[in-house]
Amino acid sequence: MSTAPRASDTSTCADHEHGRRQPPVREPEAVERAVRLFRALGDEARLRTLDLLVPGEACVSEIAASTGERVSTVSHRLRLLRAEGLVTRRRDGRHIYYALADRHVLELVENALVHATEEHHKGGADHDDDDDDDA
Repeated sequence: MSTAPRASDTSTCADHEHGRRQPPVREPEAVERAVRLFRALGDEARLRTLDLLVPGEACVSEIAASTGERVSTVSHRLRLLRAEGLVTRRRDGRHIYYALADRHVLELVENALVHATEEHHKGGADHDDDDDDDA
């Protein structure tokens, strides 16, 4: 029995075909933070909460009214999002207002939701089998 790799198991691209591409050098800590960020974004309730903040800041009770959830549930979720650096808060009297932390968070939320609504995602599967090697 041969142990040589099959042609389909090896890369078919050579450096000269696409030019040399240098992968970015990332600090391991930055990658770990990005993983935590995507985990936070990967929860439906958290993503919906962030989406409610796209137009601007809102207090906890406004978000709870929009989602039909208890204030304590929304408050807990916002604490988690704040711990990951995705939202900021400010106090005004008895109210605490939350907002997206910065433009990057706004763009992440908007891009993720726009990307999810694009035509190629509606079937739920990638129908272009030619790109399997690019994962």
